[in-house]
Amino acid sequence: MKVVILAGGLGTRLSEETGLKPKPMVEIGGMPILWHIMKTYSHYGYNEFIVCLGYKGYIVKEFFSNYFLHKSDVTINLQNNSIKVHESDAEPWTITLVDTGESTMTGGRIKRVQKYIENEDFMLTYGDGVANINIKDLVEYHKSNGKLLTVTSVQPSGRFGALDLSSENDVKSFVEKPKGDGLWINGGYMVCHPSVLDYIVEGDKSVWEQDPMQNIALKNEMKAYKHNGFWKPMDTLKDRNDLNNMWESGKAPWKTW
Repeated sequence: MKVVILAGGLGTRLSEETGLKPKPMVEIGGMPILWHIMKTYSHYGYNEFIVCLGYKGYIVKEFFSNYFLHKSDVTINLQNNSIKVHESDAEPWTITLVDTGESTMTGGRIKRVQKYIENEDFMLTYGDGVANINIKDLVEYHKSNGKLLTVTSVQPSGRFGALDLSSENDVKSFVEKPKGDGLWINGGYMVCHPSVLDYIVEGDKSVWEQDPMQNIALKNEMKAYKHNGFWKPMDTLKDRNDLNNMWESGKAPWKTW
């Protein structure tokens, strides 16, 4: 099963980083968050990726085309223009990098890579969020439920600390990161039947999370895989710093490999 990753957005809320690189290339522990996402899938044996590029997509292409330089010891002979790789730590990945347009919406990006997906079930996620999801269990759940689309649902923490107040305004307890409003949201990490592509009908203007997903749900063809473990998107500079702090502490929950 191929893994489609949406990696073409501008990432405007992380402009301190994304002025120079696309959001999926912002680093956690010295490696792009895109790499961390791919490592999660690879841990469960999924090594064929289709990456939907847009804003500054050439940076993603350059990173993977020179991957062995990033991960290996090399000797470069300038006189005869040769490079010798001493120890390669390359991944067993096949990566198709597709320029899906700088201003194309999410649904349009998925539609543009249809010829690479072919007529097979595929996985789909966003290039800016990490999680400790058990991909094996997710795929098995999708196969067992018989629906066209399985979406991983998560409950994000609230943005602010919560106070439990008495009637006299005494603070009875304080929770730094409450569960928010208790609603389940789309956390990415989806599994799709190829016919979901038929629901994308507005070309590059199609937003996957709007009409396509809405209509799939209205047809009773969508299931939610509830994930109660770690999940965190990288939307802001604080998110990036939080993820880096977790990695540097050796307690990164998404590092299952």
